[in-house]
Amino acid sequence: MTIETATTTAKPTPNAKPVTTSKALAAPKKTGTPGKAAKSAQPALAKTLTSEQMVEMFRLVKGATSVELKLSVPVGAGRATVKSLGFDPVEAQPRQAFFFDTPDLALNKAGVVVRARRIQGGGGDTVIKLRPVEPSTIDPDLRRSAAFKIEVDAMPGGFVCSASFKGVCSGQEVLDVASGEMPLRKLFSREQRAFYDAHAPAGLTMDKLVLLGPTFLLKSKHQPKAKDFDRPIVFEVWIYPDGSIVMEVSTKCLPKETFQVAGDFRDYLARHGIVLGADQSAKTRTALDFFTARLKQQELAG
Repeated sequence: MTIETATTTAKPTPNAKPVTTSKALAAPKKTGTPGKAAKSAQPALAKTLTSEQMVEMFRLVKGATSVELKLSVPVGAGRATVKSLGFDPVEAQPRQAFFFDTPDLALNKAGVVVRARRIQGGGGDTVIKLRPVEPSTIDPDLRRSAAFKIEVDAMPGGFVCSASFKGVCSGQEVLDVASGEMPLRKLFSREQRAFYDAHAPAGLTMDKLVLLGPTFLLKSKHQPKAKDFDRPIVFEVWIYPDGSIVMEVSTKCLPKETFQVAGDFRDYLARHGIVLGADQSAKTRTALDFFTARLKQQELAG
């Protein structure tokens, strides 16, 4: 198993839910003035965020490594969306997502996410994620690691800044953990485990976590024509055991490009008949809620 290394980071105030405004993050007295490109896109964002939220998001973005702009697509509109945006589901990469938490989601409540994935072809990856975070509290040595990133996820009406410590494993190792043949901690590097220990609730070691999953998903990357939108778009379809589906369209950009790309992305989606009014439930939270509910049903049945 190959994992990139990093050091530890200061612990921010935990909060498990994506936020639109954070009381823990006070708006600065003065804010920088975005460039001309950013100004032109601000009206599009202003339709879904208040001026106070815009100030806070802009401040967080300046301290982030990257920004992901995402939109959940109504299930009923999924087929039309796939056709309109030019995605080919047959070419999508199948994956399985495995989350680990307690039955009462103690990790999620503390703002910590533990996940492993199997990827087509025998590969896999892992992540310890913390959200929300204050970028200014992150240890500079940790920020320099290629295995660590600070990202702002922005969706209609909300945003959250997260810190992710990533690793690489094999798909078989993920299966071995899921079957109980290998301890969960073996999937993660020493540095990832230290990051977990620094932010998980006191006394909640990895051996106390339960498997929540897996969730099957399809991931496809599409490059629109340059005249329509000049960067790749990712389309994910999460399929749960009961047949329910969560679909998401996203794109990434550098922090300095956020407001321009957000406006362009919104316009691109609008030209394809995709509006921003859908429920923006996070994929992770949806998966955690689904599998914890299943655990409770199994306990009652047993």
